[in-house]
Amino acid sequence: MDHSEAPVLDAIAAYHREGQLPFTPPGHKQARGADPRVREVLGDAVFLADVLAISGLDDRTSSHRVLERAQELMADAVHADHTFFSTCGSSLSVKSAMLSVAGPGEKLLVGRDAHKSVVSGLILSGVRPIWVEPQWDAERHLAHPPSAAAFAAGLDEHPDARGVLVTSPTPYGTCADLAAIAAECHRRGRPLIVDEAWGAHLPFHPDLPSWAMDAGADVCVTSVHKMGAGLEQGSVFHQQGSLVDPAVLKSREDLLGTTSPSVLIYAGLDGWRRQMVEHGRELMQGTLDLAASLRTDLAAIPGFDVQGPAEFTGPGLAHDLDPLPLVIDIAALGTTGYRAADWLREHHRVNLHLSDHRRISAQLTFADDKATTGRLLAALRDFRDNVETLQDVPRVEVPPPDELRLELVVLPRDAFFGPAEQVSAEDAVGRIAAEMITPYPPGIPAVLPGERITGPVLRYLRDGVAAGMMLPDTVDSKLDSVRVLIEN
Repeated sequence: MDHSEAPVLDAIAAYHREGQLPFTPPGHKQARGADPRVREVLGDAVFLADVLAISGLDDRTSSHRVLERAQELMADAVHADHTFFSTCGSSLSVKSAMLSVAGPGEKLLVGRDAHKSVVSGLILSGVRPIWVEPQWDAERHLAHPPSAAAFAAGLDEHPDARGVLVTSPTPYGTCADLAAIAAECHRRGRPLIVDEAWGAHLPFHPDLPSWAMDAGADVCVTSVHKMGAGLEQGSVFHQQGSLVDPAVLKSREDLLGTTSPSVLIYAGLDGWRRQMVEHGRELMQGTLDLAASLRTDLAAIPGFDVQGPAEFTGPGLAHDLDPLPLVIDIAALGTTGYRAADWLREHHRVNLHLSDHRRISAQLTFADDKATTGRLLAALRDFRDNVETLQDVPRVEVPPPDELRLELVVLPRDAFFGPAEQVSAEDAVGRIAAEMITPYPPGIPAVLPGERITGPVLRYLRDGVAAGMMLPDTVDSKLDSVRVLIEN
C-alpha cells in the first residue's frame, strides 16, 4: 500500500481548498463563532480541522472511503487484518473487544492486573471474570503479567471460558509471553485479547518486545496517544484470524462509541501511521539510545535503583521489558514516589509518568531529546540533593499476595448496580464492595465491585491515601467510608 498517503489529513486539506461551507455542526463554524479568548489559547488550526466526519471530511454517503482507507493503511502498517479507529481512548476499545468475545453470564479469563477500563467492561457486559493471578515480585511489591502456564491452567479448569484477556505491556513496561499465551488459547480454539495500550511503538523496531499481532493475538488494543504521537483519546484496535468476527467487533464499537467522532483525533492517528512507516525504525533507534544513556546517568545517582531486565524479568517475573518507561525504585531514600512526583512538579515543572509508594517513572517517546532528558536529569539530581526534606512520610505496608487477593462473591455488574450503602471503613471489612477502589496511576483496581473487603487490603489502601495515593473512583476519596452492597 502507498503509505505516503494520509487520507484523513488529505481530506481536511481538500475541504478547505474546495471552500466547503458548513451549515452543520460543530457550531463554531470553522472558528468564526469561537470566543476570541479561546482562539488565542488554542489557535484557529484546531477549529479549522474540527469538521464532521460525514458531510464534512467525506460526503453524505462516505463515497470517498476516507476513514476506511485510513484504517486499511493502519492495519497494513502493523500486520493486522483489520483496524478500527476509536476517538474514546482504549477504554472504549478494550470494552468493544471484550464484548465481541463474551456476553452476559459467559466466562472470560482475565489477568487480575487489568486496567479499570476492563473492570468497567465487566460491569457493563455482565461477563463473569475468571481471574488469573499475575506474577508477584514480593521483594519489590509489583505485579507482572500472568504466565502462559497460568492461563493454560485456567482454560483447563474452565473449558467453557470464551477467551482470554491479558495486559501487556503494563504501565511499568513489563511484558507477557504473548506467543505462548496465544498458542495455549488457539490450541483450545479460544481467542486472545491483548490490552496493549502502552505498546503503540512496539511494531516499529526489532529490539522492542514482540507486538501482539506478530505474537498471534486475535485482537489487540493500542493507545496511540500514550507511546505514539496521536492526540489524547486516540486509540486503535486491531483484529486478525477467524476466532473473532471483525463485523461483530465493529458492531460492538458502534454500540459503545460516539456518533460524533473527532476528526482531529482521526487525523492524529492517520498522520502518526504515515510517520512511523516512513521513519519509525530510525525514530525508535534514537529513542532507545537516548533511554540507554539516561539509564546510565540515573543509575549513578545515590539511592536510585533503576529497574531493568535484571530486576523485572526472569523466572517468576516478566517475560520481557520495554526499556522506554524509566522506572526508578527510591525506597532506599526513605520517601515515596508520591512525594517525589509532587516535589518535582512544584520545583521543576517536571511531570512524571507514574508514581507509587516506592517508585517513580518517566516515560520516554521519540519526541524526547537531549534537552528534555537533560532537564529531567537535573530535576532528579536536585530531588536527590533535597530528599532529606521529603522523608517525613507515612509508611505504606503492602500485604503479601495471599492477603492482597480478594474473593469475588458477586458478579461485578450485580454488585455495582445492586442496592448499596455507605459505611465506615471499619464496618466495611467483611462486606462486599459496590465500587471500584483504584490507585491511580497506574489504574489497576485493588478492590472490585463484587469482592469481599478484607482488613489487610483496606489498611493498605488507607495507608496509601495517607501517604499520597489517589483513589479517583471512590465515593469517598479519603476512604473514611466505603460503598458496599446491601446483601439479602
